[in-house]
Amino acid sequence: MTRTIVIGAGIVGLSCAYYLAQAGKTVVIVDPTPEGDKASFGNAAGLAVTECVPAGVPGLLFNMPKLLLDPLGPLFLKPTHVRSMLPWLIEFQRSSSKKRVLEIAPALAALNDRTYADFAPILRDLEYEQHVHNKGCLVLYNDESSFEKDRFSWDLKAQHGVRFERLNSGEVRELEPDIGPRKQFGVLEPDWSHISSPKQLMDRFLNWAKDQNIEFIRETAVTLERTQDRASVQLGNGDLLEGECVVVAAGAWSKSLAASIGDKCLLESERGYNTTFRTPGISLTRELLFAEEMFAVTPIVEGLRVGGAAEFAGLKTPPNFERSHALAKLASKMLPDLQTDNGDQWMGHRSATPDSLPVIGQSPKTPCVHYAFGHGHLGLTQGPTTGRLIADLVLQREPVIDPKPYGIDRFA
Repeated sequence: MTRTIVIGAGIVGLSCAYYLAQAGKTVVIVDPTPEGDKASFGNAAGLAVTECVPAGVPGLLFNMPKLLLDPLGPLFLKPTHVRSMLPWLIEFQRSSSKKRVLEIAPALAALNDRTYADFAPILRDLEYEQHVHNKGCLVLYNDESSFEKDRFSWDLKAQHGVRFERLNSGEVRELEPDIGPRKQFGVLEPDWSHISSPKQLMDRFLNWAKDQNIEFIRETAVTLERTQDRASVQLGNGDLLEGECVVVAAGAWSKSLAASIGDKCLLESERGYNTTFRTPGISLTRELLFAEEMFAVTPIVEGLRVGGAAEFAGLKTPPNFERSHALAKLASKMLPDLQTDNGDQWMGHRSATPDSLPVIGQSPKTPCVHYAFGHGHLGLTQGPTTGRLIADLVLQREPVIDPKPYGIDRFA
């Protein structure tokens, strides 16, 4: 079989399919519900090209117990999930050292720096270019002293070419008049953008794939077969799907597929929540990030999206939409005129590695299997470049960036 099998129809999987198809490959996408509600539909809509600092930074571990005490706060770890998550947590601690953070940041920056270049042909072919809004992102702090506590992260961003402008209270409200008085200091990151609607983008991407005669197989990929010269995927209906190559882009569900051919990976579902208010009663022009409270607010076609939280409770635990309520309540404190009486709630699974780096590259055990998952909060931002890099590796051409930092063998 000369076809290439892509497992997963999220933004990363479709980006891989796009660049493989552009290179002349026959692509088959395996996903039980390609149009289904997934992280690519419910994200905060930001092209977060400035986010080169990993989730774990020096000093964070001292604050984690305080964060975990609030059951509806920005971070929650389900007690019964601690034992199975322990290896991930140990590696997260290691990755939060200053030495390791300084190694991770350039690898994140290398992916982010290519976002606009690698997204451009996709946006052109989807006729979605006019729906990318280059308005920057406004990061909000209680005051300047709160900003100074994050100085390590901002200095690290600056070292990797991130531009930002510090704003006083008046300058913040000149940009966004609906921000309430609680936030007296802001940082504008002008290179950040947001799109009109993640769901709208994904719908167009799926329609494009169908127009290109890319085949969709609506089944769950259960296991991979260990072979050297061909790839096999065992489907949930018992069928065996064969091809010359498999790309695993199944997000938080990718860990078990890698394990089925002996590749160890530390991957967790970092469950995120949001509420999209259809008639918010206020008007914003750009994405807002509330630094102390750790949530985002974005104007999209469907309304105003308020999202955040990092809940570690596994793939099967039912959603706790009290988290969405808590985020909405927080947002109404920061944006006093926000109308919160007609919101659509959502929960999705971000695929999170302990070092914040995605897993991209060839399986060391089965060369015809490639990995493209673990992007955390940056799937929309890094998906197109991941797709291009995967195509480079599958076609054995010079990779657009060095794939070594993202290899799954770092977990071996």
